[in-house]
Amino acid sequence: MSTTPMSTITVFGGFPEDGQYVWSPFVTKLEARLRFAAIPYRVQAGSIPNVLQGKIPYVTIETASGKETFADSDLAIKELICSGRMNYLNGDLTGTEKLQDLSLQALLEDKLYTFQGYERWVANYTVMRDKTFESVPLLMRIILGKVMYKKQMRTLKGQGMGKFTPDENLEIRREIWDMLAQTIEASYVMCRGEEPFWVWGGDEPTEADAVVFGFIISGLICKAAPQTMAYIKNRPVLVQYARRIHDAYFPDYELWD
Repeated sequence: MSTTPMSTITVFGGFPEDGQYVWSPFVTKLEARLRFAAIPYRVQAGSIPNVLQGKIPYVTIETASGKETFADSDLAIKELICSGRMNYLNGDLTGTEKLQDLSLQALLEDKLYTFQGYERWVANYTVMRDKTFESVPLLMRIILGKVMYKKQMRTLKGQGMGKFTPDENLEIRREIWDMLAQTIEASYVMCRGEEPFWVWGGDEPTEADAVVFGFIISGLICKAAPQTMAYIKNRPVLVQYARRIHDAYFPDYELWD
């Protein structure tokens, strides 16, 4: 499915990279959904205030009747589906399969993402700060970094995750990645050729595949998450899953190291 000729979609990803993946899994998730549906779009960095508010990515959809802004990847995807611009990947799933797919998305986006926030914004604070705010002078970078650090700590404490030790945090993240690798491994052994294979082993992706791809890519490139990067690279099936999707849908993007 593709957009109408009068529609222009812009994804604001928070980073200035052109032709490269960015550290946010939600940006790559949204880009993957657009590319799965063959929808053209453009990418821009976006504004610092939106980064501070956690509204990355945000999306603008311009048509002949005006411009709408969506400050959440799920809201943008829902709008594109409801307006007929994008196909709903889970349309042919049973109720149980849809619940299973949604549960995997929630595991990554709600639980894993929060625990990874500790690795990025606490354990590797300086690296994360300098990358996130690389476009501003050092003094402003320090100030903005402190704002983001406090926000991250409030999130961890508010969700009851601040009580875990660093080792416990690491073990929880490892457990999630292990379960994901085992699930994808089962799909990988059934695939043929060099085409992408999908998380549940079907012929086509589900909504969860965009999320899984986004998190694997984020883990492979984020230098503020060395534990996650090493763990993914030691799970060949996760790298192979991402590589095949990259080759099929993101051939214009720079490949990770």
